Amino acid sequence: MAKVKASTQYKREHKADYGREKIEILYQDQYLVVINKPTGLLSVPYPGSKSRTAQSVLEELLRKQGTVNSKHKPYVVHRLDRDTSGVMMFALTEQAQKIIMDNWHQMVTERLYHAIAENSKTDLLSDSGLIDDPLAQNSHNVGFVPKKGDVDKDGKPFKTVPARTHYKKILSGLTHTLFELSLDTGKKNQIRAHLAAHGYILMGDEEHRAKTDYFNRLCLHARTLEFDHPFTKEHMKFEVAEPEEWFEYVKRGDKNPKKPLWVQERINIKNEKKNSGSDLKLGEKRLSRKDKAHMNFIESGKKFR
Repeated sequence: MAKVKASTQYKREHKADYGREKIEILYQDQYLVVINKPTGLLSVPYPGSKSRTAQSVLEELLRKQGTVNSKHKPYVVHRLDRDTSGVMMFALTEQAQKIIMDNWHQMVTERLYHAIAENSKTDLLSDSGLIDDPLAQNSHNVGFVPKKGDVDKDGKPFKTVPARTHYKKILSGLTHTLFELSLDTGKKNQIRAHLAAHGYILMGDEEHRAKTDYFNRLCLHARTLEFDHPFTKEHMKFEVAEPEEWFEYVKRGDKNPKKPLWVQERINIKNEKKNSGSDLKLGEKRLSRKDKAHMNFIESGKKFR
């Protein structure tokens, strides 16, 4: 059985709605629907996954309305990462899906995200600007900005794709910064990877080893989606603000943050490795994990003799 990540286990134990996340429908007509997706919920399923998704939860809601059939159901047109919350859109027919996806960059006039990042110690971004570092994906399918000389598992330079993120610092605090961001391209993990490449790790970002996790979630929120309706031609704007506590947290700073679970887990592993051979006698062989497991099995048997 695969080992459960520390952060996943924590959410299972402490997130009140873990596995039962609900979505909020902000707008619905015969062509499309706009929702507010909570953090911790996949947008759409991936191959082999049986997890609940925003798409499946939305289909359940439409089924209760009596509007779901083989031709009228949620179709994906874009995605938000599992741990990103906020405004997203689904098409409700295959025809609408094709038209929306074919015209996405023309019909969508603005997509704004808000995020809390740990202040960088190495690369101080100006108050606003553009990050256009090309993105690659590692073996775990996580987007990142490769450094000069980085190679993949086959020793070859990483394949990259163009990516453009506009950013603005809304509030710069003592320990964290609140960013507003918009995308010219919608690549996987784009915001997280672009800010991390400049030393601004998003709070709660386990993949980039954030040192803070005050809100027990990735602090990235899709705040605004503005577009011209592809069928009615009406200009529409939907906005859901991030939690008010985000602004207050950045404003006051956090000089003594509690270590996130993944940081504490790494410390524990490091200490285990450090102490594993500290009491070895001269000439004594250090036991492997397999040997230790075997010894534990034997010892446990002795207890019941």
